[in-house]
Amino acid sequence: MQICLFPGTFDPVTFGHIDIIERALPLFDKLYIGIGINANKAPMFSADQRVQWLHEIFKYQPKVEAVVYEGLTVSCCKEVHANYILRGIRYVNDFEYEKAIADMNRSLDIRIETVFLTCLPKYTSVASTLVRDVIRNGGDVSQFVPDPVLKTINKLKNTSLII
Repeated sequence: MQICLFPGTFDPVTFGHIDIIERALPLFDKLYIGIGINANKAPMFSADQRVQWLHEIFKYQPKVEAVVYEGLTVSCCKEVHANYILRGIRYVNDFEYEKAIADMNRSLDIRIETVFLTCLPKYTSVASTLVRDVIRNGGDVSQFVPDPVLKTINKLKNTSLII
């Protein structure tokens, strides 16, 4: 069985993430979306909220499951029995950074291979960091995030919990 982990913060989930996930589905029997908790980063949205979005977005896709993890990505791979890590690439500098991480992961566990997918050109500029900045400044993110995410953002804007 080909099992893959797609790690990231997904804060928030964007169309770029969805694109990579949907194009990876034919490659794997199971795709775990690993929501990494990083003690050095303060997320805009809770891990539970991000899991909820992913469950809603992929509710009709049994191959996809969201998990939350802390620590090393290779440790999460072991927990879910994944031998592949999926990473999305937007720019050349993304590849250089991601290759260094892939090499480190391979050093930690030789059985884990990293697979890179390039995003569609229309999603090249869609990064969660930039989307969060637009949200903080009251901008419209409807072209960057799927409906479940947009509904949450709009609800939070209306209750003044964001911005």
